[in-house]
Amino acid sequence: MSTSAIQRLRASFLPFCLPAVGEEEISEAGASLRSGCLASGEKVRRFEQDFAEYVGAEHAVAVNSGTMALHLSLMALGVGQGDEVLLPSLGSCAAASVVVHLGATPVLVDVDAAMLVDLDAAERAITARSKMILPSHYGGQSCDLDGVAHLARRYGLFVVEDAAQAAGAEYGGVRIGTHGDGAAFSFCDTAPMTTGNGGMVTTNDVDFAARVRRLSQQGMSTDLRGRDPETQFRTRVAMDAGYEGQMTEVAAGVGIHQLRRLSGFVERRRQIARRYQQALGGTPELDLPVELAGRGHIFQAYSVLLDLKRMTIGRDQFVKELIAARIGATVPDLPVHQQPFYATAFHYRQGAFPTTDQLYQRMVSLPIYPSMTNADVEDVVDAIRTTVLGHRR
Repeated sequence: MSTSAIQRLRASFLPFCLPAVGEEEISEAGASLRSGCLASGEKVRRFEQDFAEYVGAEHAVAVNSGTMALHLSLMALGVGQGDEVLLPSLGSCAAASVVVHLGATPVLVDVDAAMLVDLDAAERAITARSKMILPSHYGGQSCDLDGVAHLARRYGLFVVEDAAQAAGAEYGGVRIGTHGDGAAFSFCDTAPMTTGNGGMVTTNDVDFAARVRRLSQQGMSTDLRGRDPETQFRTRVAMDAGYEGQMTEVAAGVGIHQLRRLSGFVERRRQIARRYQQALGGTPELDLPVELAGRGHIFQAYSVLLDLKRMTIGRDQFVKELIAARIGATVPDLPVHQQPFYATAFHYRQGAFPTTDQLYQRMVSLPIYPSMTNADVEDVVDAIRTTVLGHRR
């Protein structure tokens, strides 16, 4: 099938990502807006309880973004000036920016072939100033959490999971969110489930949860949710210099219904991933995502690796041709060490992250989300096959 034929086949452009929001979420948001209670209240409390139960955590604290979830988690564990935090070089800048804002130094670590933190490289990067390891579950596949825990115990490090892309993922048959001191989830519009924006911190440590909650409320010591203004004083005491980081009732109402659908979202993502694997697995120009045993991959992202030696075009032109075929493929953000601010501020050594560099220059992310139809998936497959065949050496 030619590219022009694919263009005729699709009546509209297939977005790279589209959140699956239904009538229940819309109705719940409307009810919240009509209720007169828009700030953090009973729906936030219910969402926290539901999410904690879902991941098997003792405590959950809802906040207004995934970045805020990371920021408050690190702040609650005392990360600050002079500390070093280990984090993978492949991923978004959110985690690195949090470390910088707290006055600490982001120490980047190379990844392995599965795009997850290389624990041998992490161990080599540990110094006397290391305070925390911040592993991410890239693309929705959990990293080696047993290995992370072993490293943390050996060197006395805190662990906070960057679970922005991985709500619903598992490690060893257990949902992620309880394997470290805490875990930070995102509910942005590209996350496995969404509240429009928002985040959640989960933990089994009651004191850590209390610190995160207090910091999310301008450092105030009293939680006002559910209090009766006619019978309760509203005076609060600032115990910390915190943030206005709480989740709204509107977002929590949406989140309650999204969480109920999350298992279905995950299963649909896995169905699409299986079809991609079946249809594209024998294509020598493509290396498909590695699904590790016991990791419960949810395929929040589906990134193929091009074998550029077998093709007559580069990665960026490959993506442009898919876009011309009305397929919303994309290239992930630059790795952290290649981002201008971080490269300048921290002088990361060229060639220090060879696996990340090699993977990134070959990566193409394909659409994968629950509302894609089977016909949409076949259009992606056809566009990939056509582009590969048209530029095969």
